Amino acid sequence: MKHVRFTGKIVMVGMGSIGQGVLPLIFRHMDIAPDQITIVTADNRGREVAIEYGVQFIERPLTRDNFADVLRPLLGAGDFLVNLSVEVSSLALVELCQEIDALYIDTCIEPWPGGYTDPNLSYSQRSNYGLRETALELKRRCEGGATAVITHGANPGIVSYFVKRALLDIARDTGVPVETPADRAGWATLAHSLGVKVIHIAERDTQVSLTPKRPGEFVNTWSIDGFVSEGCQPAELGWGTHERHFPADGARHEEGCGAAIYLMRPGASTRVRTWTPLAGTIHGFLITHNESISIADYYTVRGADGAAQYRPTVHYAYHPCDDAVLSVHELAGRNWQQQERQRLIVDEVVSGIDELGVLLLGHAKRAYWFGSRLTIDETRALVPHNNATSLQVTIGVLAGIIWAIENPRAGLVEADEIDHERIFEIMTPYLGNLVGQYGDWTPLQDRGVLFPEDIDRDDPWQFKNFRVV
Repeated sequence: MKHVRFTGKIVMVGMGSIGQGVLPLIFRHMDIAPDQITIVTADNRGREVAIEYGVQFIERPLTRDNFADVLRPLLGAGDFLVNLSVEVSSLALVELCQEIDALYIDTCIEPWPGGYTDPNLSYSQRSNYGLRETALELKRRCEGGATAVITHGANPGIVSYFVKRALLDIARDTGVPVETPADRAGWATLAHSLGVKVIHIAERDTQVSLTPKRPGEFVNTWSIDGFVSEGCQPAELGWGTHERHFPADGARHEEGCGAAIYLMRPGASTRVRTWTPLAGTIHGFLITHNESISIADYYTVRGADGAAQYRPTVHYAYHPCDDAVLSVHELAGRNWQQQERQRLIVDEVVSGIDELGVLLLGHAKRAYWFGSRLTIDETRALVPHNNATSLQVTIGVLAGIIWAIENPRAGLVEADEIDHERIFEIMTPYLGNLVGQYGDWTPLQDRGVLFPEDIDRDDPWQFKNFRVV
């Protein structure tokens, strides 16, 4: 199905695993010609895919000093900038697109080099919370302007639509009569009325290759630079109103929406308990992600005085492929200095599944996971140049591109604000088995058996019960 016809130009910044994976989807589902697309990227990765599809390939790194000079000749009003890069400021590109009146999408809010790890910046300034607050300031200036869809891949991105589908499922299955909410206030009221206290983005990746990880090598199923950079940021989570045990290493942000806190330790060294239907109970990394903050903020119910009356605790709980777990362990042992070699496994994956979903906890049926089970075999039958992990991202990028073309004057928007039903129409054929499954899991199961633990047995949904110490 061709969802849209696009007559402008597309400039894609970055051609790593996601850029290579989204290109065939663009040609399959958009009425567009190869000479309308130009790729601008920092290195030679992806050149062979660009040649395969007949698109222009420009190898030129973008910097603070040259990005506007490089991109302005390539973009005009009504064109589209697809930002899939690392270490190029997302907000600088959004501002440029607003000046030009061009559409925009990215998969995360990326700073200029050093923005995640600069010791001269405060923890808050180099957090996703800080980056999002800067984006929200820009949002107010973009009102009525060209659509800029920020943080729209898998997570952040399609998981926000999973949350809405899960809330409607729980309402139906618990006998709560409800129509699909029409606005943010309606969605937040629904989550509150259902008693949802915690939302995990719960993911288990079991993809493997026949070549094991070697010492001094980082192996992953998606962007290694992206994973390492976000893993070295402070762990962040949306902080729920039901929480009564503030972490000893936690801190609040002094400004902004107040929906999240951060821990004074890297996300890649922080683990939490979570559950998925196939994997069961697992330990995942509490990696900072924009959706942990945006979902918590979106589902906040405030009183007349502006104080939060309800908010769920929201965070990512990520168990990557086993070679990536080994890579993170080695990375930590190197005091967070990245390994000399990288190996992105796409074509060499021989088996496995990416089970990506949202786990809603605390409601009348206790635990409900909704998400995508996508195998490598299904992925290869669907589209080239992807593994299961990248396809869950690239279909989110494609859906965001199509929505932006259909809604070109929406200004700056996050996934939580977008029509979930339209996005599901676009992405469902590429998500494998979409599953909703209830469970009786809580983080207190089998706790305190071998050793005494400091846990809150009166309320299983406290963050201290999920955290692995």
